[in-house]
Amino acid sequence: MDTFDFRSINSNGVTLRLALAGEGPLVIFCHGWPESWYSFRYQLPAFAEAGFRAVAYDVRGYGESSRPLPVAAYSLKNLTADVIGMLDALDYEQAVLIG
Repeated sequence: MDTFDFRSINSNGVTLRLALAGEGPLVIFCHGWPESWYSFRYQLPAFAEAGFRAVAYDVRGYGESSRPLPVAAYSLKNLTADVIGMLDALDYEQAVLIG
């Protein structure tokens, strides 16, 4: 599997860009600084083939996700709420978070 499904979702007042692969229990890959979803381009197909719904996303402020201006918009509370909003948008109640 070399192709990904790309989707933009609204979460916690921002737009997040997701790369998705596979079906099954949800695994979310969260990149560090200064990376993007692309850092996990090799992991997504491997997890998809293992039976997971693998998702890597551009964290707010990176890649094709929204870039809110106030520094306070990047608090851990907001970053966590972004992931919770992603669960809601993808219709999952739980996930494994890697990153």
